[in-house]
Amino acid sequence: MEMVFDLIQYGFMQRALVSAIAISIICSIVGLFLVLKRHSLFGDALAHVAFSGISLGLFIGVYPLWTAYIVAILSAVGVNKLRESTKIPPDSSIAVLLTSGLAIGVILISISGGFTLNLFSLLFGNILLVSNDDLIMILITAAIVIPVIYILYKKLVLIIFDENQAKVSGLNVTWINTLFIILASITIIASIRLVGVLLISSLIVIPNITALMLGKGFKKTMFISCAMSVFSVVFGIVISYYLNLVPSGTIVLTMVSMFLITIITKNMKIRFNKIIVTK
Repeated sequence: MEMVFDLIQYGFMQRALVSAIAISIICSIVGLFLVLKRHSLFGDALAHVAFSGISLGLFIGVYPLWTAYIVAILSAVGVNKLRESTKIPPDSSIAVLLTSGLAIGVILISISGGFTLNLFSLLFGNILLVSNDDLIMILITAAIVIPVIYILYKKLVLIIFDENQAKVSGLNVTWINTLFIILASITIIASIRLVGVLLISSLIVIPNITALMLGKGFKKTMFISCAMSVFSVVFGIVISYYLNLVPSGTIVLTMVSMFLITIITKNMKIRFNKIIVTK
């Protein structure tokens, strides 16, 4: 804790920690719904589409995250509409989204003259470079996502576990799914500064599957996931700063370590219970 208190006297570290905590919370909340809908790779696909939006912004000389927002939202909504109208399997539509986003991004990069330092930081993330504008954007995103999820909570849960029942009960499932996809899109774009395009799915998936293994209720699982995610980002940022490591990689490895510890602990508990029963 003393290390954290020493670091927060610096402005860049204050911005990094505040933005990282906000990002970890909204990614855990949105990610739990995606994981339970079996759309774990949707975040990864959106990140690759965001890559094409970032490339477009750098190509035309516009702040890249703004173009990433527009491209990701339009692509996500478009693919969702296509999937509903043509009955394309979810994993297939996600694959189309992922590969097309990556292909467009590569083409735009080649036209604009190759990789730049700014593009490199967006690909791999660098939370220590968060500016005041980035922090404001992240906090605004959190202020939008969390209240909307709270308002739609019961409806989203019903859709996840029984979409047909949700339709029968009179819910506008298409509209709610579209709104959720938009929320997921802006969450992904806001998170790029933390772990970058290539590692964004880790924030969506790892804390949630770790929390789900504990077998708690939906709300408890969400809170556990948020707690694990917040711990991982704070610990990862602090350790990476003192050891001169890349923050994004350190954060993801911290999450993976917690996941592995949970698996090992759970297996040991199961074996111990078996031994007790046999005796």
